[in-house]
Amino acid sequence: MLERMGNPPPRIAETSSGILNSVGLQNPGIDYFIEHNLPWLKEQNTVVIANIAGGTHDEYYEIARRLDATDVDMIELNISCPNVHEGGIAFGTSCMGVENITKLVRRATSKPLIVKLSPNVSDIGEIAAAAEASGADAISLINTITGMKIDIKTRRPLLKNNTGGLSGPAVLPVAVRMVWQAAARVSIPVIGMGGVATWQDAVEMLLAGACAVQVGTANFTDAYAPLSIIGGLDNYLNENGFKSVREIVKKVEIWQ
Repeated sequence: MLERMGNPPPRIAETSSGILNSVGLQNPGIDYFIEHNLPWLKEQNTVVIANIAGGTHDEYYEIARRLDATDVDMIELNISCPNVHEGGIAFGTSCMGVENITKLVRRATSKPLIVKLSPNVSDIGEIAAAAEASGADAISLINTITGMKIDIKTRRPLLKNNTGGLSGPAVLPVAVRMVWQAAARVSIPVIGMGGVATWQDAVEMLLAGACAVQVGTANFTDAYAPLSIIGGLDNYLNENGFKSVREIVKKVEIWQ
């Protein structure tokens, strides 16, 4: 709830087809966000989705409770954070962990709740189903994949935190596979992310089962990537006789 300074630098490292980051969720804290950031965001004529993270169940609950009384449109629950009371195990790596934290946050807010899933699990379908059964209105995936890069000259990791989250084009095939598996297990909307950089990537996500697509790392190299993706997606729909994006969601034809 308090200001989070994040991890010490260096905390961003470029890799082949992506980046590693260990930013550590740096943010000014819930009080500053509500007082200063949120009023400005509400003036921008856009939907405001607040991503929340914590180290304890109480912290998650309190943040969600306080946001419930604001003009935030939706809450996205980041469950890739380490649970300090459980030896640093992430909240989202077990069905029980997902169920407990989702039910708790669900009690704290009536806002639409998106649960952001970690890819560092053995069965993403089970995790997705656990989130839905515990009150999630939607799920988003994937969060970053844990990775490491070493400077062979210094023989030290490039990140001060040693490991970080891998994002960018390198993770797209993993993200598409997990979106497909998750979408097969739930009836709530699935938001796909992870390595989306082109309109072709977005089409893959939609065919796999995503109802919406997020673009992250691609913005570092091309600030117009989202606009290019929207334009390319429109052309794809028109050329193939589709009237709406909805017509291609979850329409991948799996080999038997």
